[in-house]
Amino acid sequence: MDDYRLIADEISTAITDGRLRPGEQLPTQRAFARSRGIAASTAGRVYRELARRGLTTGEVGRGTFVRADQRAPGPYVPLAEPAGAPVDLELNYPAVPEQSLLGTALAPMLRADALDAALRPVGAAGTAAARHAFARLASGSGNPPSWQASPEDVLFAGSGRQAVAGALSALVPPGGRLGVEALTYPVVKAVAQRLGITLVPMAVDEHGILPGAATTAHRGAPLSAVYLQPRLQNPLGGSLPPERRAALADEVRRLDLPVVEDAIWSFLRPDLTPLAALLPERTILVDSVSKRLAPGLTTGFAIVPSAFRDRMAAALRSGGWTPSGFALEAVVRWVGDGAVAAVEAAKRADATARQLLAREALAGQQLRSDPCSYYLWWELPPAWRAETFVAAAARESIAITPAAAFAVDPRVTPSAVRVGLASPPVPVLAHALGTLARIARGTPEEMLE
Repeated sequence: MDDYRLIADEISTAITDGRLRPGEQLPTQRAFARSRGIAASTAGRVYRELARRGLTTGEVGRGTFVRADQRAPGPYVPLAEPAGAPVDLELNYPAVPEQSLLGTALAPMLRADALDAALRPVGAAGTAAARHAFARLASGSGNPPSWQASPEDVLFAGSGRQAVAGALSALVPPGGRLGVEALTYPVVKAVAQRLGITLVPMAVDEHGILPGAATTAHRGAPLSAVYLQPRLQNPLGGSLPPERRAALADEVRRLDLPVVEDAIWSFLRPDLTPLAALLPERTILVDSVSKRLAPGLTTGFAIVPSAFRDRMAAALRSGGWTPSGFALEAVVRWVGDGAVAAVEAAKRADATARQLLAREALAGQQLRSDPCSYYLWWELPPAWRAETFVAAAARESIAITPAAAFAVDPRVTPSAVRVGLASPPVPVLAHALGTLARIARGTPEEMLE
């Protein structure tokens, strides 16, 4: 075993047994090298190994710190399983009373003949009725729709995560490079690792990817594709303004790059036009029904241009990622009877109300988000580091997500957290936000003593 791994094992043990505590700062790499009598390059490899194991995080201009969440070695992927804390502001699963409307359409499906048809296996292409219904979903509920998806371009997956995996498999070979926003959806990080794809961070601001960022990433070594969330970007919550969207479309067309556009939260902003409307020939738009309808309804779908359709269908089949026929038939009925539109409208109102509540409870803090979003990005006061703040919140039985979960480069993470607003009942959310505001007004020494 390499010497640097032995040293990393030693530091890992110190973190696991509590001799190094969450939020504690490690020495600079140069000081660490001197104290150990090792080369600076070896110290650098030790620190990179600790970050790779998910044990430390780097904050720009501040140093390297022990993470609050010591999970098993491997990619840090919160949002994958329910958090253990009673108040979950990490996972984001909105629910509204209007979801009871979904039960009405299921009764006719339980008749023997209808049930038999719904339970037959379907492939990635689904059924003609499903392709038309999901094309309506992708086109949005604006009046008129922000764009018009074609039923012939629709493919299906068992979940949104599988739709993303299918798109990446179709566009990026193992060992290929995928450009992503520097702060991106954690599931994409995990999917890319499993597929052997290298993620390349592209610079962002509060609206999303910066002009020229794709060109810069592509110049370092050619990209195979880019993955983006142009609307309600997770975790920052912003959306690309029309002029930035148009400039991005011109840029990726000039670079001749395909795009995976993740539209998972776009139903909250039906007024915004997708990037796929500007780049229909090179954009795979992926979505699912879990956020817009209910968490247990995971069916994913994608609007896939003809140039990539066969490749993506093959990826979905070979990955075992094809959908349930019963779920497709249920959504067809919910789209037809107006239940989907009613649930979407209720969730837009709910997200807006929760965002207002959060803005009031956290007044005076540095927050980023969209007024219609179910999450917000919180740049913490100078006294706090993200990992220490997460630890303080956990002591109050509140789970929030540190910036490191979203950072593509673990050595470059802002001192910030993402707060999900969707999951708890409103009174519980209000109390939790008040508690977080109280923590932020204090100091780490006060809150963690």
